[in-house]
Order: sequence, then C-alpha cells, then structure tokens
Amino acid sequence: MKLVIVESPSKSKTIQKYLGDGYKVLASGGHICDLPEKSLGIDLQNNYKPEYEVNKDKKDTIKKLKAAMKGTDEVYLATDPDREGEAISWHLANVLELENPKRIEFNEISSKAVNAALQKPRQLNLDLINSQQARRVLDRLVGYKISPVLNKKIKSGLSGGRVQSAALKMIVDREREVTAFVPEEYWNIFAMLLKKAKGAGIKAALNDYNGKKIKVTSEVEAKAVEKNLKGAEWIVDSVKRGVSKSRPFAPFTTSTLQQDGSQRLGISAPEVMKLAQQLYEGINIEGEGQTALVTYIRTDSVRVSSDAQKEALDFIKSVYGEEYTPKKPNFYSTKASGVQDAHEAIRPIALDKTPELLKAKIGRNHYRLYKLIYDRFIASQMTDAVYNTLNVHINAGTDSGVYGFKVGGKTLVFRGYTAAYDNSVEDEEEAGSRLPDLTEGEKLDFKELKSEQKFTKPPSRFTDATLVKAMEENGIGRPSTYASVISVLAKREYTVKEQKNIKPTPLGETVVEFMEKNFADIVDSKFTAGMETKLDTIQNGEEWQKIIADFYPPFEKNVKMAYSLEKKVKMEDEVTDVVCDKCGALMVIRSSRYGRFMACPNYPKCKNIKNIVETVGKCPRCGGDIVKKRTRAGKTFYGCGKYPECDFMSWEVPAPHLCPKCNGVMRITQKGDNKSYVCINKTCGHTIILTNDGD
Repeated sequence: MKLVIVESPSKSKTIQKYLGDGYKVLASGGHICDLPEKSLGIDLQNNYKPEYEVNKDKKDTIKKLKAAMKGTDEVYLATDPDREGEAISWHLANVLELENPKRIEFNEISSKAVNAALQKPRQLNLDLINSQQARRVLDRLVGYKISPVLNKKIKSGLSGGRVQSAALKMIVDREREVTAFVPEEYWNIFAMLLKKAKGAGIKAALNDYNGKKIKVTSEVEAKAVEKNLKGAEWIVDSVKRGVSKSRPFAPFTTSTLQQDGSQRLGISAPEVMKLAQQLYEGINIEGEGQTALVTYIRTDSVRVSSDAQKEALDFIKSVYGEEYTPKKPNFYSTKASGVQDAHEAIRPIALDKTPELLKAKIGRNHYRLYKLIYDRFIASQMTDAVYNTLNVHINAGTDSGVYGFKVGGKTLVFRGYTAAYDNSVEDEEEAGSRLPDLTEGEKLDFKELKSEQKFTKPPSRFTDATLVKAMEENGIGRPSTYASVISVLAKREYTVKEQKNIKPTPLGETVVEFMEKNFADIVDSKFTAGMETKLDTIQNGEEWQKIIADFYPPFEKNVKMAYSLEKKVKMEDEVTDVVCDKCGALMVIRSSRYGRFMACPNYPKCKNIKNIVETVGKCPRCGGDIVKKRTRAGKTFYGCGKYPECDFMSWEVPAPHLCPKCNGVMRITQKGDNKSYVCINKTCGHTIILTNDGD
C-alpha cells in the first residue's frame, strides 16, 4: 500500500478514483503549520528564524495521516505545484517525520498526469520553500507591526498588509484623480452625405481644417464651422482599402482569467478563483462522479504542452475545418517580468468534455467559467480573423478653407478564432460594411450637419478586472494573491462596490493618508514591485534572510516613530440628509462588522439606527424601487422595496420589465457601452439589445 497526500479533500477523491487499489489518497486540508496566531513568531535575534506550530484544527488530520502511514511502503507528497504547495509538503515531511520524503507534482488531475508523476518523484526544493518562507515572514512583520499602529492611531479592527496597502493606495489615488477632474467641453460634428448615383448614406466626422487636426471646444466654434460649411463642395479626397488580421488571444493565466471572468461573466475576482479551484480539484458531474476539468489555475505562463496543442489542432480540424487550423501551432509569450513558467496556461484537461455536453450536469457558474476557459483555449490554437478595412477622407471646400471629414470601418471576411471566442474589442465595426463604393475625386451630395456637445470623462474607477490588471502591470503581489487582496480590502471596509466599481471609503482614504506619512515605502507600488522581484530571486538560490535583514531595521524605526509622534486621527462622520425621526438630527454613516448603516450622531442619548437602502432599478412586477439586500448568510440579492405587498426578488440586478416571450425575469448585462436585457430562463434566453434611448 502506498500513501499519497494532497491538499484538497475534493482532489483526493478524484485521484483515488484514478489510482484505485494499492493506493490510499488523503488530504491535509491545506497548511498544517503556520506562525502562531497570538505572537510575532519570528526570532528577530536569530536571523529572523520563523517559529512554526501545528495549526489547532489540524491535529486530528495529523493523527489520521500518521495512522495511515502504518503499513505503507511509500509516502508521496502531492501538494499543489507551487511555492506554497512546496512549503506545505515540507511541513508535512517534518511533522510526519518522513526520512526520505518523495515529492510529486502534476499540472492537471488526470489519470495520465498523476501516474506519470508517480514515476518521477523528486526531493523537496529548498529554494522554493525559502521563497515561500520569506514572503510569509515579511508579510507577518509588516502586518503584525503596522496593524497595531493603525488600531491605536485611527480605530480598532484595522490591518495594514504589505500587498493590500499598495493596492489600496492605487484605489485611493484613482479616486483623487476622479475628484480633481475638471471636464472639458468638446463638439463632434458629422456630415450626412449621399452618393449621387444611388443615394446611399454616408456619415463622416470632422477631422481637420486646411490639413491640420481640428478640435471644436465650444458651441460658438461649432456654429462657426456650420456657417462656413454652407454651400461647400463635397469631394472624396482619398479611399484606402486594406486587409487586417487579428491574432487569437493567448490561453488564460490566473490574472487574465480573473479579468475576463469579471468582465464577461459579472463574477467577482474572488468568486472566479473559488470556482476555478473547484474545476481544477474536481466537481461532481452527474453520471460521472468527482471529475477534474481544468489544469492548475495558479500560473502566469501562457505556455501550452505539445500534446495539448496537437489534441487542439485535431479537434479544430474536425469541428471547424481545415481553414481554421493553423499550419504551425500558435505559440505565445508574456511581456511581464518575473514570469514563473513551471506550469502551463489554464486549459481544459479533455477536449471531449465540451461545455455543451456538461451544461445540464454541473452548476450554472461552473459551466459558464468552464466554457470561458474551454473556448479561450480552443481559440488560442486557431487561425487569425481577417477583416477588410476601408478608410475614406472627404474634403469640403469653402471660401474660408478646406474642412476634412473621415469615415471608415472594417468588415469581417473570415471569422478565424472568433468562431470559438469572440471579444467585444474585436467585434465588427458596422460602419465599414454600410459604406457605398466610393472613388477618389467623386462628388457627393450634402444632406445635413449634426453637432453633438460632449465633455471629457474622468478616469474610470477600478473594477475587479481593471484592478487585477493594474496590480499585474505594476508588479504588486502575484497572481495567486490578487483575489484575496480585493476580498480583504472590502472586508476591512476600506473599499465599497458601486455597481462594479471599487471606491475607497473615508476609512480607506484615512488609512492611506496615514500610511503615506509614516510608511511611504509600504504603499509605494515601485517599492512593493521591487520587493516582489527580490523575493522571486530566492527560488533561484538567493539567501532569504538577507532580504529581510535589509528591510526590517529601517521599517522598525518608522514603526516606533509612528507610535511616538503621531496623534490619534479624528475620523469625520459622513453626514447624510436623512433626519433622525426621534431627535431631529441629521444621521451619519457608521460601520460595523456587518456593514455600513445610518446612526444618530447623538448616541448614546439617542440610539436610533437605520439600514442604508441602495436602490438599483425598478421592479419589473409592480414598478417599485428595487433595493439591494443581504441574506442572513451575507449573500446579496435584489428585492422590491414595497415588500411585503410585492415579494419580487432576484439574485441578479433585474431589468425593469419581464421577458416578453416567457414572462420570466430578465437580468441586465453590459459589455463596454453595449447594454442588454437577457432572460435568465435557460430554456428561453431571449435578449433585448438597448439603444441609447432605451429599449
């Protein structure tokens, strides 16, 4: 009998099915050891040696593992194939007193991959272990030293983690940009023109004047342009036709999966990672039992194995045809620095398990995320999409000069990879397909001018997707930490969500201001990125204690100064326009571990409190306000504000009317500027695409 120890109980069931008799597969349930909860756990006088202890909730697990070891020939440590997994295996080897621990790893949980790994056991990688130790020690030092300062100088219950602080500053900095933004006026001017022979319409935008770019910034200027263009002669100046190709997107990494999962599916980054982990470890498929569907989901590599590429090309040829199959496999590289290439990109394990085949056998969100991963991988191995492009420049000759107008677009002529995975950025621009055939020197008829007043927009607040992208671009944290950072910031009430936008709370802004003054390096994205790079070098053999020793003394000095010099920060209450119905004072916003609420400022004399009601739309059943609510378990739902008279509720933001086909609930979806109502009834799925004016 041989014992295989993995991290997840779900994974253990799947692997046990593959190995069968002769093997016993058990799970550690993640980390079995960590630094102590109630003390620093780092010997500052002994080269920053960490003092690990067995987690209280893992003592029974250790007993079961030790009992299972009796009578076994071999013990294989099969924790996750990353730094953290290596550290867990190291702790298991120490606690279980394994003399010659055998470490195995696999990128996918399949019979082939698991059995292949068993044929190639290796020793524990001490450099990987030290890389994980250094991160754990550094995070403990920062969190354990800064958090008490924040609790004493601002309010209790706060934390100041190494990565979360830098991420919070990014959010606060963006909010400062939004607040300071001053919109600038500009005008778009369009000429509605007609081709003389057939009367086909052309909508061209003002672009230049006497060959130089023109910008209209006021109504006075717009009126002057309109006046000058009266009686103008409209002649096609140039017609440029071409062909453009769009290359497929690389298969998913951890970061891009979180971004697309958030943007396309409307799922938060933490939820994306939770679902992806389950798809990797194995989920229960009706009729098949526990089955893993995707490869390891913590990776920043876009590499794909040659076997997976060959299987994909065969699949594409049989399903889509020869023209969709490249003559040579597509290869990708990433521009990011410090990429770890130990694992493949995220892909489906078996292409015969198509999303359509599993749709009725797994949960809705598991299906949606699996389909996203599956389609992206297939598309990554397909041929380019091909477009015909057309760009036309039209001159409007006047007594005062020549105004130039432009119109163009592209028309999809070969779908290529978009047959499997389309992206709104690459969607066909209809303008090009509607243009009539034009030739240089051709005269056009004038129909009318249209002027539109516009204002520049402030920078967009971060969403889960854009924050993940920004953290990756700035080198803050690593892919496996992005989702947890977003969760912690919300949990600490440093941020709130407004629709999909992440906005800092007054508390979050206060924390950043305090950190900027006292711990400037910790919230500096460049410093944080530099530290990540240093930590990455440890797995290449660098001494981890030296990195900590260079960081800690000046950091400790800053901690002592913050304690001694800083006065307690007075948090200003956020005053509302809601009048307390007991004493007449204007109520203020307060926070608790259950969320934000309105309270009377005269507490404790007046103890009146009220829930904060967030209205997100109109009830499709009665027309009342739809209010964002939470269940006792903390799950968000949307219900009618006229309850109990109207008991309408939905787990998603509902459209203001029911489906015209089946009378079911419709949800609101948005991709870029395109907004739609989609029926949530799987058998219906009716979609209404909205115009700028509504339905």
